[in-house]
Amino acid sequence: MTLAAGPRVATPTGRSVSTRAASVCTRTAVVVITRDRRDELLHTIDRLEAAGAGDIVVVDNGSSDGTSAAVRSRHPGVTLVRSEVNLAAAGRNLGAMLTDAPYIAFCDDDSWWDPGAIERAAAHLDRHPDLAAVCAAIRLAGDDRLDPVSLEMAASPLPGAPGEPGPRLVGFVACATMVRRSAFLAAGGFHRRYGVGGEEEMLAIDLVDAGWGICFAPDVVVRHRPSAQRAPASRRRRVLRNRLWTLWARRPLSEALTGSLAALRRAGAEDPPVVVAGTAVQAVRALPWLLRERRVVAASTLDALRLVERSGGCP
Repeated sequence: MTLAAGPRVATPTGRSVSTRAASVCTRTAVVVITRDRRDELLHTIDRLEAAGAGDIVVVDNGSSDGTSAAVRSRHPGVTLVRSEVNLAAAGRNLGAMLTDAPYIAFCDDDSWWDPGAIERAAAHLDRHPDLAAVCAAIRLAGDDRLDPVSLEMAASPLPGAPGEPGPRLVGFVACATMVRRSAFLAAGGFHRRYGVGGEEEMLAIDLVDAGWGICFAPDVVVRHRPSAQRAPASRRRRVLRNRLWTLWARRPLSEALTGSLAALRRAGAEDPPVVVAGTAVQAVRALPWLLRERRVVAASTLDALRLVERSGGCP
């Protein structure tokens, strides 16, 4: 399968198969990425279908646990594409290209949208054509607590435009965000190098720098039950590496340096110095690519990033 849209949209290098036609024409679609989490994925699809999610596209990132066969058997109405290689977060790019829906709700195999949430998110994008993305409030499945990252987003110092459901952001959480497909693809989607963990930051910055808005919507709810198969330590290392890459790819040199030192100090509070140092070395090894990718964003984008960071919140 050969697909292309935007400067960095990743496509599989191996064989892909789909249970339905490769292009689905609807108003909204849900794109789910997964890898070796068959039972959790099936539970998520059950929840999405019960919520009336409509068209669902699943990108299986090379699972070896029978994920694709189980989806075909239990959910024949789902559009399924299997990549022979692990595209990680960039699998969402492929999912976005398999639908013509103007709005795409992302979720992972351990998160799902509440009944009515997809319609509310789409209505916000309808009413505000300058928004590229609406980030839902994330509630933890089981106890209904608001995820700490949603509390930070709700406290964003960037005011929303009149009529918007919440404050503006310069970041989002991919597993709980609806994007305007045209803006997402024009920005290049998720970078293949980033994997999963902090992969949203550079895409969000690029969207804002292109003149788009990202908004927090507390009336839109996504449930999240963090997978038991997560590897927290390796994820922390990936988040740190991606943070360093984004700083050097988009910030002035002085801010890239001070931001990197701050990120390394924070990482040192959770991981041994040798682990943090190893992650920094891994980030530095990508210097040739970073130099090609480097593009300092506009002053207005930098002002928004600085304001959020001074407030102590997340992007």
